[in-house]
Amino acid sequence: MGIINTLFGSSDKNSKKKESFVNWIPLTSVEQLNEIEKLSEKEPIAIFKHSTRCGISSMVIKRFENSFDESLKNLKVYYLDLLNYRDISNEVGYKFQVHHQSPQLLIIKNKEAVAHASHYEIARIDLKSF
Repeated sequence: MGIINTLFGSSDKNSKKKESFVNWIPLTSVEQLNEIEKLSEKEPIAIFKHSTRCGISSMVIKRFENSFDESLKNLKVYYLDLLNYRDISNEVGYKFQVHHQSPQLLIIKNKEAVAHASHYEIARIDLKSF
């Protein structure tokens, strides 16, 4: 069973799953964008735009979660499901002057996007610098 577990993963219930420190906040209304702007005056806020049907988006969000360590646990990260909230995604682009991409990460500080990236470039944003 060792090789099979190696190839297909173990179903051992004692195996430890890595703890995620991402503080996901669902972004489900346009009104929340005003809240994000206001909060960004005191602290950086992240918006992660994710397509649940896209394989690349799924890989990128897993990498993002895995790179998110305990030192970032207080960073507010808004999660935007693009398939269900496309109108909000459009408003994010308009409000923060960033062309829509998927997946995409925006860092909002002092009411503006101070960093943004899409696809695999998301990993290049140094969240600790904010």
